[in-house]
Parts: sequence; C-alpha cells; structure tokens
Amino acid sequence: RPPYSYSALIALALHSAPAQRRTLRQIYRFVADNFPFYRRGGAGWQNSIRHNLSLNDCFRKVPRDRDDPGKGNYWTLDPNCEKMFDNGNFRRRRRRR
Repeated sequence: RPPYSYSALIALALHSAPAQRRTLRQIYRFVADNFPFYRRGGAGWQNSIRHNLSLNDCFRKVPRDRDDPGKGNYWTLDPNCEKMFDNGNFRRRRRRR
C-alpha cells in the first residue's frame, strides 16, 4: 500500500496536471497509472476518492467551460490548503501515541 492518504493522492494528481485541475475520471486514471496497488482490487478506493473530494474543504469543484466538451466538473486544490503539502511532502503523517 502506498504511504499516501487519499487526500494526498488527489493532491498529487492535481499538482501534476498542466492546469492543476482534473476530472474525477482523470484523478482515478492518475492514481491507477502511478500506484499499481490500486490497479487490482475493487472500486473501494474510488469511493474513498469521491468521499474525500466532496467532504474535504481543500478540494474545489470547478464547472467546465461551455466550449469544453465532456462529462463532469473539474477539481482543483484550494490555494489556502497548499501548506498541507509543503515542500512536496504528500506522505501520511505519523500518528502520535
């Protein structure tokens, strides 16, 4: 299992996009292409991605332009949340005991 939370996986996908935005399908594709762990298995991880996108305030839904055909909205990272991923650190934080 990769050492990244679902929020971090989404942030990695968004940061790597040319316009720093992706559709849900593009986020799924990025995760599956870059982390073989998620290629096998069911759709549980996809449910977790959707859950994080909709409930985490760091992710913003952006509607498509009229001249941009396709399905679904784009997702971007809220600029106020950039501190969460300082210096490219997307790894899970260690839990305190």
